[in-house]
Formats: sequence, structure tokens, C-alpha cells
Amino acid sequence: MSELVWLIPLLPLIGFIVNGLGRNTLSKGMVGTIGSAVVLISFVCSCILFSEVYQARQAGQAGIIEQHVFDWITVGNLKIGLSFFVDPLSAIMLLIVTGIGFLIHVYSVGYMHHDTGFGKFFAYLNLFIFFMLLLVLGSNYLVMFIGWEGVGLCSYLLIGFWYTNNSYANAAKKAFVMNRIGDLGFLLAIFLILGTFGSLEFSTVFPAAKNFAVGDITVVSITILLFIAATGKSAQIPLFTWLPDAMAGPTPVSALIHAATMVTAGIYMIARTNVLFILSPFTLQLISIIAICTALLAAAIALTQNDIKKVLAYSTVSQLGYMFLGLGVGAFTGAFFHVLTHAFFKALLFLGAGSVIHGMSEEQDMRNMGGLKKAMPVTYLTMLMGTIAIAGIPPFSGFFSKDEILAGAFIASPILWGLGFIGALMTAFYMFRMLFMTFSGTFRGTEQQKHHLHESPKSMTVPLVVLAILSVLGGAINLPAVLGGNHWLENFLSPVFSEGKALMPETHHLEHSTEYLLMAVSVVGVLIMVALAFNKYVKRGHIPKTNDSARGFLSNLSYNKFYVDELYDNIIVRPINWLSTFFGNVVDQKGIDGVVNGAGKATFDTGKVLRLLQNGNVGFYLLMMVIGVIAIFIYGLLSL
Repeated sequence: MSELVWLIPLLPLIGFIVNGLGRNTLSKGMVGTIGSAVVLISFVCSCILFSEVYQARQAGQAGIIEQHVFDWITVGNLKIGLSFFVDPLSAIMLLIVTGIGFLIHVYSVGYMHHDTGFGKFFAYLNLFIFFMLLLVLGSNYLVMFIGWEGVGLCSYLLIGFWYTNNSYANAAKKAFVMNRIGDLGFLLAIFLILGTFGSLEFSTVFPAAKNFAVGDITVVSITILLFIAATGKSAQIPLFTWLPDAMAGPTPVSALIHAATMVTAGIYMIARTNVLFILSPFTLQLISIIAICTALLAAAIALTQNDIKKVLAYSTVSQLGYMFLGLGVGAFTGAFFHVLTHAFFKALLFLGAGSVIHGMSEEQDMRNMGGLKKAMPVTYLTMLMGTIAIAGIPPFSGFFSKDEILAGAFIASPILWGLGFIGALMTAFYMFRMLFMTFSGTFRGTEQQKHHLHESPKSMTVPLVVLAILSVLGGAINLPAVLGGNHWLENFLSPVFSEGKALMPETHHLEHSTEYLLMAVSVVGVLIMVALAFNKYVKRGHIPKTNDSARGFLSNLSYNKFYVDELYDNIIVRPINWLSTFFGNVVDQKGIDGVVNGAGKATFDTGKVLRLLQNGNVGFYLLMMVIGVIAIFIYGLLSL
């Protein structure tokens, strides 16, 4: 299978071409089958490839597979090929992209069945999987960049899938523009890497980077530019506001792109480039600060949102902040572990939210829900498991991955741990708030919605059950030694991070007693938050207010998302629009066009006057000749 790595991205590309060309002729059943089958086969191939890497790791080898497809760019000494690179990190990412992607494709068959753009939707999904696999498999920064840009394009197409709705189209444009800001950082980093190392191949850049001193200005510049790229793709401050608006796309899009795959591309890129980032402590500190600020800000906003998908969107931004916090404190395995568990429980929660919206006749406001657990038992139980996992309650997967990040943060700075702990408390509260408002109490919707209320079809509930099982058991892959585990994931990924860790200063490990204490504090705090949410939204049956004046100052700030969008609008969008209008109306029309049009008008008006001299009177012509001769004579005298 190692010689057929190229099949893994090729199959979804074939699915895109077939479904794209046949979207108006193929039946929905055929489109769904083709779209799902190509991803399933890619998943099977990924499993075979993973087994090869696993066996190599068991034998004490690095488990690296490289495959050169063809020479792409050859200019002088520069040679860039389309080649693929598989190691333990990319092998697991392949399983996430194809495995979660397949479940979401199956789910989409039921969710999008009545949509007229069914064929186009599956074509876009297949294209997205192709570009995401290209990003993961690329052996150099240019191939990664092509995949990076491709998933951005597909994100634009899928967010604005229902483009006849103007607000949805604007959300797609917003996502596209904000991602392009980050992508410019990636492009500049590629130029700087090429100029510094003379190559874009990982196998050349990383060994050469070890010759640079810690804090070298070139390495710092490269890592800052790469981090700017990651803030755009992975929705960190200041480029995070596009992701909540991206909920305008169909729910399977939210699950695939904005929970499990695309938004984790920034984490994957930094983890892949860990050698360079470890050589830049300043960048790591910057990542830690931005990450914890993002985690807290997004969690604070999620506390008061009433749209079920918006709650999950801000939750995603907050969880991405935790992943970046892990990267910033050097806990690369912990960050990637959270990428893995987050893919399980957040995809589950988004698909569960889609099931609720489907059953509620497209209603998304939780204030109009309530009492759904009887009508939608499978959706309720699976979302309960996902909520417990993201809240960090043992033994569900989210507890282990978040605990590993917080432990790394405690080693780096107890202040970071404290802030991360506050974010974890808010996470537990707003997630159980969402669960209780949706499924507990009495139904608050209309009679028509109550009559229509039903459990989703099996094509939608089976993926929920599979993801729920993964959300429960996923933490077992990296159980810490303090809980009797052997850090399987850390050992498996060690070849990826070993070179970088060798460059890091020695750090102390937590005593088992300290780890137990941190875990206990975290769990007790989370359970208190769950109890508070239960008391407020179940026992007291609290329903959030519908107008700003009825809310408190802090609640109003949170509900209005701390006016970040309005701030951007006032300090960036409006000044640029004003400047554009000024240049268009004044500089362009009155300045540049004025000069050009003025020259033409002056020539025309001069011609209109001069043509009057041609009147056909011979006497007038003789007079003008005499005047001309006299003028020449006077000019000659004056010039003597």
C-alpha cells in the first residue's frame, strides 16, 4: 500500500469529477453512494497505511513513507515535486479526515435529501476531502499550501451553498477574505523559507534548521508568519469572527470543516513545523497568550448565545484556543491529542444539532425548543455523551486530552493553568446549558413544530452513535502513567517531535500527587458548573431574555459578542470603504479621469475655435500672411 499513497487523495477527486459532471443526471441515491464510497475506500487505504506505520513503530523504526509522484517545478537549482510524506502524525490525520469525513457523507445523504443542490453539495464535499488530504500528505510547504488554499475555496463554496440568502453569501465572503489575510502570511513564510534554506521540502528544512541559534531573527520571522496563517485558518484572535458566521452553511459542513478537519489545519501545520517553533521561544509565548485569550473570549461569548449552532461555533473557537495553548507551552502531543478527541465529540455535537434542527423544522433558537429527549432519544443520548466529553468529565475522551494540555500549561506557568481552568468551567456551563435548554423541560415551540417533531432517520443517527462511542473511548489512546496508562499516542508520535524536543530546555515533570490534585480540582469545578446549569435551566426553568435592556451589562456584552464585529466594522471596514469611495469619486473620477477627459475636451474646444479661421475669404488669408511676415520680422529684430 505504501506505493499507492496517491490513491488516497485521488479517489475523492474522482468522486468530485463524477458527481460534479453528473449532478443533474445522476440520481440522488447514486450521487450519495459515489460520494460516500470514494471516501470510504480512502479510509480503508488509510487504515492499511496506518497499519504499516504502526508496525514500523513497533519495530523501533520511525515509520516514514515518502512517495514522489512527479517533478512539478524545476528552475535552476530549485526542484519542487508533487510528493507525499507519511509519518505517524499524518497517518493519524488521514484516519481523522477520511473516517470522520465518511460518517459526515453518510449523514448528509439523509440531511440534504430534499435539497435541489444535492449533487453539487456532494461534489463540493468530495473536493474538500481531496484538498484536505493534499494538505496532510504534502512533503513540502508548497504542496501543503495548495491543499491549504483548496480547503479555503471549498469552505467558501460550502458556507455559501445556499447563496440565494444574502446573509449566507456574505458569511461565505467574510470567511474567504479573512482566510486570505492569514494565507498571505503563509505565502510570505514560504518565500522566506525558500530564501533561507534553498528548499521547501520538510526533509531538507528541518535538519538544516537545527543549525540555527535559538531566537534567530530569521526563524522568528518565519514562525510568526506561519502563526499568522494559522490564526486565519484555525480562527484565533484577531481572525476568528468568520467561523461563527460560517454556521450559515448546511450543518454537515459545520461538522466536517469547522469541527473536525479544516480548522485544525493550523494546529497540524505548527505541529509539523515544531522544530522551527521550538527555536523561537518568543513565538511560542505569543501563541500561548493569543490562545488563552481566544479560549476565554469565545467561551464567554458562548455563555449567552441562543442559536444552537452559534454555541457550538464559539465552543469550537474556544477549544481551538486550548489546542494552541498546548502548542505554545510545548505540549505538542497533548495539542494533537485534543485535535483527535475534539474531532469525535465536536463532529458528534454538530451532527446532533443538525438532527435537532431537522426534527424542529429548521428551528435553531434554543428558546423555542425544550423537552425533546422523549421525541428524539437517540439524538439526546448521543449529544449527552458529546457534552460530557467536551466538558472534561472522566472517563470520557475530552477529560484526558484537556487535562494533558492543562498539565503542560501548569508546568509552563500556573497562571496559564488558572486561566485555562476558568475556560474549562465556562465550557462545562455553556455546554450543559445548551443540552438542558434543548432537551429538558417542556416544549416551547409552535404546535406545527410539535406535530412535525420526530427522530432523524438511521442515515443520520448511525453516524451519531459511532461518534458517541469514539467520544467515550477515544481518551484511552493516550492514558497518562498516573492513571495506569502508557502514553501510547505520545510514544507513537515521538519520531515527529523528538528532534524538536531535543532542542528544548529541560522541563520538570509533575509529581503524581500534583497531577491527582489538578485533575481533582478540574473535575470538581466542572461538576459544580453542571450543577449550576441544572439548577438554573432545569429546576428553575430559566429562559434567556429576548431584548438587550432585560439583560445585565456583562450578559449584554457576551450576547453581543463583545462587539468585536462592530469594532472591526468601525476601525477597518468603514475607513476602507470611505477611502475606496474617496479614491473612486475624487482621485479616479475627478483626478485621473478629469485630466484625461480634460485634455480631450481642451483639444476639442481649441479645434472648434481654430476652425473659424478657415472662412474661405482670400482677403482675410492675405491679411493673416502679412501679419505673420511682420511678426517674424519683429521676432528677428528682437533676437539680434
